[in-house]
Amino acid sequence: MWRQQFARKAIAYGAATTVAGYAGYSYYKQQAGPYARTVYADPLETPTPPGMRPHAFWTPPKRIEMLNDLKGLERDGSAKAADEREYDLLVIGGGATGAGCTLDAATRGLKVAMVERDDFASGTSSKSTKLVHGGVRYLQKAIMGLDYEQWKMVREALHERKTFLHIAPYLSNELPILLPVYTWWQLPYFWIGCKMYDLLAGKQGITGSYALGRSKTLENFPMLRAENLVGSLVYFDGQHNDARMNAALAVTAAAHGAVVANHVEVTSLIKEKDESGAEKVRGAMLRDNETGEEWAVRAKGVINATGPFSDAILKMDEPDMPDIVAPSSGVHLVLPSYFSPKNMGMLDPATTDGRVVFFLPWEGGVVAGTTDTMCSVEADPRPSEKEIEWILSEIRRFLSPDVKIRRGDVLSAWSGIRPLVRDPKAANTKDLVRNHMIHESEAGLITIAGGKWTTYREMSKETVDRAVESFGLQPLRECQTESVRLIGSHAWSDTMFIKLVQNFGVDPDVAKHLSHNYGDRAWAVCALADRTNGSAQPASLEQRIHPRYPFVEAEVRYAVQYEYAMSVVDVIGRRLRLAFLDAQAAREALPRVIDIMAKELKWDDARKQREGRKGLEYLTTMGLPDSILDESPAAAANAREGFINLQTTRSLDFVDPASYYRRGQFSAEEIGAILAAFSEFDAHGDGHIEVRDIQPLFDSIKVPVPDNGFEPFLDAAGIRHSDPGNAVEFEQVFDVLGEIKEATNAKGRKPTSELNLNQIPTHRSGGSV
Repeated sequence: MWRQQFARKAIAYGAATTVAGYAGYSYYKQQAGPYARTVYADPLETPTPPGMRPHAFWTPPKRIEMLNDLKGLERDGSAKAADEREYDLLVIGGGATGAGCTLDAATRGLKVAMVERDDFASGTSSKSTKLVHGGVRYLQKAIMGLDYEQWKMVREALHERKTFLHIAPYLSNELPILLPVYTWWQLPYFWIGCKMYDLLAGKQGITGSYALGRSKTLENFPMLRAENLVGSLVYFDGQHNDARMNAALAVTAAAHGAVVANHVEVTSLIKEKDESGAEKVRGAMLRDNETGEEWAVRAKGVINATGPFSDAILKMDEPDMPDIVAPSSGVHLVLPSYFSPKNMGMLDPATTDGRVVFFLPWEGGVVAGTTDTMCSVEADPRPSEKEIEWILSEIRRFLSPDVKIRRGDVLSAWSGIRPLVRDPKAANTKDLVRNHMIHESEAGLITIAGGKWTTYREMSKETVDRAVESFGLQPLRECQTESVRLIGSHAWSDTMFIKLVQNFGVDPDVAKHLSHNYGDRAWAVCALADRTNGSAQPASLEQRIHPRYPFVEAEVRYAVQYEYAMSVVDVIGRRLRLAFLDAQAAREALPRVIDIMAKELKWDDARKQREGRKGLEYLTTMGLPDSILDESPAAAANAREGFINLQTTRSLDFVDPASYYRRGQFSAEEIGAILAAFSEFDAHGDGHIEVRDIQPLFDSIKVPVPDNGFEPFLDAAGIRHSDPGNAVEFEQVFDVLGEIKEATNAKGRKPTSELNLNQIPTHRSGGSV
């Protein structure tokens, strides 16, 4: 009894305190708006001197010009004076943190170069949950555990969330996230938590949270399980397009004078002795992975921002140094848009292993995840079927029984490696750092690791601050990245797509897509469209690379000419994001994308074949089966849905492993066979058969008998099979056949043992990348 009384008093006092604090916060926020103080005028926003602000058609330096600069030459290939060849900083790694460090250093007026072994955002930075958030779960743990470090981490992330939305408004947005409540006492508990989340953001806050009753909850999220639902809380966080954000960071850094080069690998570090005789890192040996050419680059300081691969660079400096990265795999799925409202996500705060599952609309799909399992470091990790099935099982728990999610509904699945880190200088080197860590070796190599996308800018600032101090650099100004807007942001507005429709005649969905992926640079994308078809509308704006998605051919040209795309994977995975939205659609689009790139980059047939193979290999890491590697290019085109043919074979191919991965389990011919067979047993032509007709119908199309018989499948479809005369509708028969086919082809794929997804303490896991 006393516990219940204490709990009621605690909730009452907490609610009163939160209301009072929230009222004060609201008044303060009205008095002091964000970004009231601007220290430094962003060069991209300054009209003078001429050329400092790139217009919508500004072209960044070509990759060959960047490579010449790295080789100690002028960008046109002529000789450069010896004293101009050294950089202030060399940044290794082109992910979020590496690109952030490069932009930070460049806007301070430092001479900086960034190299990336693969492509910008080719690793963890393209495989996140797509959230820009403080972390509601972290706040809960900070309060319950009286953990000030956790509290401070949430507060810092909330500040960065607002900055994120300011500097890249076309790539990021606010997103309402619904927390369903199935126990009455959780309503005040979650309400207090959401209001504290709002309060902690202070003047950097976004839209405030609110409560919904049961009926309004189901109205806003009709797919939700209604049984025992009490209501919900809705709070707001940020969301972004991670890989495109990363590319924007790199190109913006180039606009501010930085040298950025993807597909350039560091093969070793260069060391020289200083005045005291100690060896210091003073550059690196580089290799262009496109040509194999190698050369040396000198710098006063080197920053290692390679995320999960930090240990590989650290060991170039100190071969015997123990690993600092504890890699953790986070798997995400993308499902069709009809599983979630268009403009509202959901958070399941209580999964079977105590973690949270996000269910978020993103770029026309729905992102679901994530897991958190120990893994090894590899360039292109694959999601396991166990992890995929675990996420699907958790989703099924909170969705309505009428909404069935199958493995075939998974359009894409990927695994991102979180670089959780250990501090080598800590008393207990086995403990994981909760946020991020900056480590400086005896030879002066600075390594930044850990953290998450939301805090990339603050991490970059701290790293460059450390570099300025350690290497005695002389920046022209302090950090500016809190106000420097990314390229594409300056002339963008949320209604800009209307002008694209009016000026170029593009479809509205294409115009919206271009606006929200390129900002004011969408004008340059449209200008690249060729008119070789002789029509009024440019051919490459009219022709989509896949009929179900708004990606157009002009984007491929733009990716090559303006964003340093060098391979087909760069385009389908990180510039257009098609592989993340629908791996099968990306497979079907590969030949056309390769043809366009071949014209831009002068590829021969041999290179085109290699790119096709690499594209397929990449798609096997995005949820498609290995069997696609053995299929001919024509197989992809034939995989598209066809028309139903009623004059077809009477046998269904139930042993069809590929159907386990397809959106539609049955081919057009199989659907025709089912319809034809059903019509034969529909004696009255009223769309019904009887229970007694089911077995003969199944025999006629050679349906295999499942191990546990047909009855469990009939029960699941709601067929009352106890009376042979009961009516059965076509959709019920179709449901049964679909379940049988999935069960037949799922053998050996679903988890055969308990999947341990809780190997890393939740409060140290990073939650989402």
